[in-house]
Amino acid sequence: MKINQDTVRHIASLARIKLSQDEARRLEGELSRILDWVEQLEEVDTGDVEPMTSVVEVTMKMRDDKVTDGECADAILENAPERADDFFVVPKVVE
Repeated sequence: MKINQDTVRHIASLARIKLSQDEARRLEGELSRILDWVEQLEEVDTGDVEPMTSVVEVTMKMRDDKVTDGECADAILENAPERADDFFVVPKVVE
């Protein structure tokens, strides 16, 4: 797939990146090569491949699903400029 200068400049503006003319020309080629590589990957038949999380078979470690408060509220609230009991005090933002 061929990327042109307009597409490179559009991507750069979305990413809030300022590019010189030379950088935009260089990225035009690099992005085109990346998309060509992705097109090559699409040619591989993966229909019979099971989804996996690792290339080697691993049994996932399980833990009890318990809801906790982290048991560190006091340590966290030490950073608060102002607090009331176990809560941060913040300015009112909705009237």
